[in-house]
Amino acid sequence: MDPKTPKSPISLSRRQFIAGTSLLLSATALRLNASPVSLLFAEPIIDIHQHTDYMGRTNDMLVAHQRAMGVTKTILLPSGRPVNQASTHFGKGNGLQAKATGNAICQALAKKYPKEFLYGANEVPDIPEAIQEIERYLKMGACVIGESKFGVECDSPEMQKIYELAQAYNVPVLMHWQYEMYNYGLDRFHTMLEKYPKVNFIGHSQTWWANIDKNHTDQSVLYPKTKVTRGGITEQLLSNYDNIYGDFSAGSGLGSLTRDEDHARWFLEKHQDRLLFGSDCTDITGHIDNCFGAKLIDAIKRLSPSKKIERKILYHNAKKLFRL
Repeated sequence: MDPKTPKSPISLSRRQFIAGTSLLLSATALRLNASPVSLLFAEPIIDIHQHTDYMGRTNDMLVAHQRAMGVTKTILLPSGRPVNQASTHFGKGNGLQAKATGNAICQALAKKYPKEFLYGANEVPDIPEAIQEIERYLKMGACVIGESKFGVECDSPEMQKIYELAQAYNVPVLMHWQYEMYNYGLDRFHTMLEKYPKVNFIGHSQTWWANIDKNHTDQSVLYPKTKVTRGGITEQLLSNYDNIYGDFSAGSGLGSLTRDEDHARWFLEKHQDRLLFGSDCTDITGHIDNCFGAKLIDAIKRLSPSKKIERKILYHNAKKLFRL
């Protein structure tokens, strides 16, 4: 501005503008259950791992929770139908062992909030209707198969049919690895990565993250606390195969970062292009005091060796993988 030009009677100082904008954002945030910062100024975050009706949390609470975390896009992962057979541990694993609901409910919430939510497709893999049910939702726009959390061998004929379907529709498969419970055979999963090189797989949960450590020999320990020796099964898979990603969600993902922060910094740098943020948390506040998702966002920001790496993990990797 020319210093000789008189000010307009309606001109605002920078301080006045910021104060007014803050008040407007605060009022809007109260209506939307979101923080003012998350509405306009926060960098976008993609959460690849959440569930509807998770442990009884209402879906209205879920929407508010995601906004409170500052998440701008969430992928909802459905459960399969409730069945009483070995692959669900005779009902124990129904609802992903977390009262999570299925395809139709995830799709409905995503349709209600299309700018904020996407959805996956899922089904118990060894029932006759599995492929037909998953394909039905893929045709309607599901962007991932999973969360695959069933008591089956990772290389079983039933799971291979799912991998073939993922290849046909060019969507990832998200797998929950839990020793003697869900997806058996992590030590031979490399054979599936080799057989289906066009399929992108996403590893998640206790056994996946425990095995970043080369010295993790007792697989019954699901949440190890010790320092990490490089070269575990998970680290080898990420190093040797381009079609496997890691989902940091839940306590297992958070623990993999916080148990050995020096290792975490090295790990985030080495595998920066194939690590993803997910929350997979059941709380209703989205506050760092009691929310795995908020804690994970904080840990990724704090431990990432650079801002570029942080943004890859919180946003860009998922944007590219899910073609958003």
